[in-house]
Amino acid sequence: MSTHISSAARADQTLGHIAVQLPGATAVFRRLKLDFCCGGQVPLAQAAASAGLDVDAVLTELAALAALQQPTELPSAAEPSALIDHIIARYHDVHRTQLPELIRMAHRVEAVHRVHPAVPTGLGDFLERMEQELTTHMQKEESVLFPMLKSGGNPFVVHPIGMMRSEHVDHGVALEQLSAMTHNATPPEGACNTWRALYGGIAQLSDDLINHIHLENNLLFPQFEPGAAATAPAMPAAAAMPAAAAAAVGGCGGSSGCSCS
Repeated sequence: MSTHISSAARADQTLGHIAVQLPGATAVFRRLKLDFCCGGQVPLAQAAASAGLDVDAVLTELAALAALQQPTELPSAAEPSALIDHIIARYHDVHRTQLPELIRMAHRVEAVHRVHPAVPTGLGDFLERMEQELTTHMQKEESVLFPMLKSGGNPFVVHPIGMMRSEHVDHGVALEQLSAMTHNATPPEGACNTWRALYGGIAQLSDDLINHIHLENNLLFPQFEPGAAATAPAMPAAAAMPAAAAAAVGGCGGSSGCSCS
């Protein structure tokens, strides 16, 4: 999912299109009271003007959001401290931003579309559990493991590393369950913009979490595990996790004016 686009082009895009294509944009639109669901056919520049907002300020905020999701140059694996800082900034901080908005949208979609045969019943609660587990995991890394690694490690560091590897397996299982619940992050035909943005965000979360685990399991941890570099199982590349294919947006995208944004 490409998020790189000029500000001029972004201003001409509809709210619904941006909501689906740029994970996290829904939180910005919701805070600014821009209706991206049933009012999703309106171009951003027009919607901002109608709401009395500075379109340049909105574009700047969206550009900053997109920048977080762009590929960045990976620090050398020979510099563990720099790699750890990269993992925290690019993945830990981003996960903490991603999940609350996905949870909100999931509960909204479940409530508004509860009679739809494809509604992902239980998705909001599942994401809440996933957020709790991932938050606890990242806190343990940041408060215990990462400081140990930054200081050069010690003979006992293999034990917390082993615990983190085990929890990574649990995260992988959660991603498989998430894929099954959302039909591989593929919204049903006629899904509204909120539903499509939800699944687009889940696809981004899945890709990010796979890359996050890969960096730790295969680049960071082996430097502190005798003999582990040759035996550690490789995580799949992010491209191996199918992403939601967002269709062109017009209006709500649904037929009933669901107001689920």
